[in-house]
Amino acid sequence: MSEGSPVPYPTSPRPEVLTLSPYIPGKPADEVKRELGLDRVVKLASNENPLGPSPRAMQAIQEMAASLHIYPDAAGLHLKTRLSQVHGIPASQIVLGNGSDEIIMLLGQAFVMPGDEVVMGDKTFPVYKTSTLLMGGKPVEVPLKDGFLDLEAMASAVTAHTKLVFLCNPNNPTGTMNRKAEVERFLRAIPPHVLVISDEAYAEYVGDEDYGTLLPHLKDGKNVAVLRTFSKIYGLAGLRTGYGLMPEYAAALINRVRLSFNQNALAQRAALAALDDREHVRESVRVVEEGKDYLYREFAAMGLKAYPTWGNFIMVDTGKDCQKVFQALLERGVIVRPTSAWGLHTCLRITIGTQEENDLLVEALRQVLQELQEEV
Repeated sequence: MSEGSPVPYPTSPRPEVLTLSPYIPGKPADEVKRELGLDRVVKLASNENPLGPSPRAMQAIQEMAASLHIYPDAAGLHLKTRLSQVHGIPASQIVLGNGSDEIIMLLGQAFVMPGDEVVMGDKTFPVYKTSTLLMGGKPVEVPLKDGFLDLEAMASAVTAHTKLVFLCNPNNPTGTMNRKAEVERFLRAIPPHVLVISDEAYAEYVGDEDYGTLLPHLKDGKNVAVLRTFSKIYGLAGLRTGYGLMPEYAAALINRVRLSFNQNALAQRAALAALDDREHVRESVRVVEEGKDYLYREFAAMGLKAYPTWGNFIMVDTGKDCQKVFQALLERGVIVRPTSAWGLHTCLRITIGTQEENDLLVEALRQVLQELQEEV
């Protein structure tokens, strides 16, 4: 074989797999400490809750430790029952997942066939595209408008070949939110054969009465689905637990393709406990709101454009190569998320942390931008 020739695969993969880009996770704080010999590392890259998990969830996990030899409840009866009470949705319309990511993949498996179109934003959560390509579908990516999902353009992109539409509201990585009136106009323009899915991973942070959640439309019998997660405000990212609220026919189809024990017993028990810890939720919202105001002021003082956000993170345009800024911050013990993977080459997505973590970020970012400016 000549030098530089591609190495053949022992077994040919599906062509769709070769089109996928592997997910590149952010570095764990412990690894950065070890590599750079730092005593303190602040991770503001993955939109985790800086307060940690609910104390009630931690207690529930400890109490369940002696039962780990028993398989989890495959139906997730207790968690589904509580979610049904919280959202006013029948348990038969609730699907549990290993994070909401898994439910996105299951939706692709259940609904997308080769040649089907799936409409989504062009700067949004990447798993929508992955789930489409893996099934041989065609992602139809619609440009954002000033960082917001352009719902009018997305409705215009729907054709007879469209099977699914993914909305990310608030949108990741921009943090922007679509409001009730525009969501209602959008739904009126969508034909009934299309399932509209709203990924609302950050819904608990929104706090805006004009939030365009699809929950009321699901209750009205529309062909829509809502995805939620326990990874963000509930602080259970390490347990990977999410859920979907959807029409009964869609839930039944998802249950045909999901693995029997796709959500582990600890995840179910901890989620159940966290769901009722309203004090932890309120404190988590307070920390984010105060941190958001502080970071907006500091970014403005540095002359940076920060996008409006309704999540627990802010996307900020540094005006510099985001990979260079990311690496320089990393060397100072601050981990953020560069947005080059989304085609945004001067922006960073920064999780809102505790006040101490936010202070460390601001000081490090000010130093980095000053040094990069002096290099010009």
